[in-house]
Amino acid sequence: MRMPVLFVGHGSPMNAIASNRWTKMLAELGNSLPKPRAILCVSAHWETKGTKVLTVERPKTIHDFQGFPPELYDIQYPAQGSPELAEETLKCLRTFRAQGDVHWGLDHGTWSVLLHMYPKADVPVIQVSLDMSLNEKAHVEIGKALRSLREEGVLILGSGNIVHNLRLINWKDKQAPPAPWNLEFDEAMAKALDDRDENALIFHKQNLGEASVKAVPTDEHFIPLLYCFGASDSRDQVTYPYTGYDMGSLSMRSVLWQ
Repeated sequence: MRMPVLFVGHGSPMNAIASNRWTKMLAELGNSLPKPRAILCVSAHWETKGTKVLTVERPKTIHDFQGFPPELYDIQYPAQGSPELAEETLKCLRTFRAQGDVHWGLDHGTWSVLLHMYPKADVPVIQVSLDMSLNEKAHVEIGKALRSLREEGVLILGSGNIVHNLRLINWKDKQAPPAPWNLEFDEAMAKALDDRDENALIFHKQNLGEASVKAVPTDEHFIPLLYCFGASDSRDQVTYPYTGYDMGSLSMRSVLWQ
């Protein structure tokens, strides 16, 4: 069965232990989407030099954050890895000289999403890293190289945020209204996705000026969207299982292609 592609705006690690509209959306997706053979996740929180593919059989749960309540650090997400899928992925990414990795695990960009979608941790999971030496076009091309895995029952999951600016965040008010630049950028990217306008996605810095600078002050949370866009194609219908904003400077928009 051809699997969908899903991008999730994951926001704060606290969403891992929350019960809210976002967590309910993920639970509903976990119940309604076809159950995958395995999951390939591209998380904002694994930045590398060169493209890496997690190859371990039992990936560790990484608590890659500081200053949060103890219960967050107690969470374990004991999903199996998939050396078989990792090998398939490495073959898909041969042109990009991807290499296997046994040192990483499942970071919170991955497990904070999956524990709501698949709380039994009964689907194997691997991760593909973000090669931060690449430009936006190359990230889309990696997504395209992964596209064939969808035909093999693999759910491709990107985890980041379309708008992610921690410098301008309103820490005191989760319900703070989104800043105008947040709205402008988020809506422009949604239009680009609706139109399958690759250039609008990869040249957002040139096209949107200040809104882009504020919405994407660093690239790592935006890049997973490019992988997902590349893994989708014109046969897919794009929908938005979740839209909304947190603390004024985060877009929590999630995107589904199927």
